[in-house]
Amino acid sequence: MLTLLGLHNGPEQAWTGDDDFAVSLAESAQEMEALLRSQHEQGRSARMTAGFCWRWSSPRQDAGGREQSLVPDVRIGDWARPWNVKGERSVGDAPPSELWATAPGGFGQVGCVYTAQGFEYDWNGVILGPDLVYRGGKLVTRREESHDPALKPSTVTDEEAAGLIRNTYKVLLTRGMAGTLIYSVDAETQAFLSRLLR
Repeated sequence: MLTLLGLHNGPEQAWTGDDDFAVSLAESAQEMEALLRSQHEQGRSARMTAGFCWRWSSPRQDAGGREQSLVPDVRIGDWARPWNVKGERSVGDAPPSELWATAPGGFGQVGCVYTAQGFEYDWNGVILGPDLVYRGGKLVTRREESHDPALKPSTVTDEEAAGLIRNTYKVLLTRGMAGTLIYSVDAETQAFLSRLLR
């Protein structure tokens, strides 16, 4: 799986197939979610994740100051979903962060690397954000597109940031046990993936 995007310290390689694991390209975030929902409704565990390329708002609060609902920060065209809950308490039907990968209410949110790390589920959806794109014949990282607080220029060098972005996708792409769906928000990268996943 990691050879697909060159995340194993080598060149990208086309997916040659695996009898025990499926990898395919979704044409949109809507299609990815629909395919994952189908698996979820059949009793399989399924979650959608993304690179940390969108802001992560605090939940909306009611007049009494209680957390009411999550903000749909992950926006791609007219599709929008919230990140998973940040903290240890549920927000509406959304479970606390440590239960996002396992509780039924976790399906409706997008997980980030910090939440997904250490968990596995049957079907995995990964949205490649604009921080990892195909340019000039190779995948390159774009630090300026990341919202990850761990990548502040005062904290890590450009080289370290590039490694952390690649590691984020390494983690996200290896959560699925039966299969992984991939979608890139970048048209050139999506076209590149379509060649790798014929």
